[in-house]
Amino acid sequence: MTVFTDEQMREGIASSKSYCVVILRSTSRRREPDIEKIIWEHGRRNFGLRADGVLPIVCPVNDGTDLSGIGIFITSVDETKKIMDEDPGVKAGVFTYEVHPCRGFPGSSLPH
Repeated sequence: MTVFTDEQMREGIASSKSYCVVILRSTSRRREPDIEKIIWEHGRRNFGLRADGVLPIVCPVNDGTDLSGIGIFITSVDETKKIMDEDPGVKAGVFTYEVHPCRGFPGSSLPH
């Protein structure tokens, strides 16, 4: 593991930026027949938000629990809530969500 000096740590922390993490959870509606159409449109919307740079990190979770996904938005808490309130899955009651302000390092990304 790479070792960092205190000075490098302070510089790195000073370069951090505010983001919002969204934790998406499924409701009992997720198991209803024909709900996949809504899930598909939810996914399509995430593709658009990602392409627009608003939601740079999208991580669907498919482990059989009610946790359905985690996303990182570049928007404020209020803006993120407005975006999520318009999500097709949230509007249909398939998903609920939590928004948490967080800090991160610009340029961080998932490896290929």
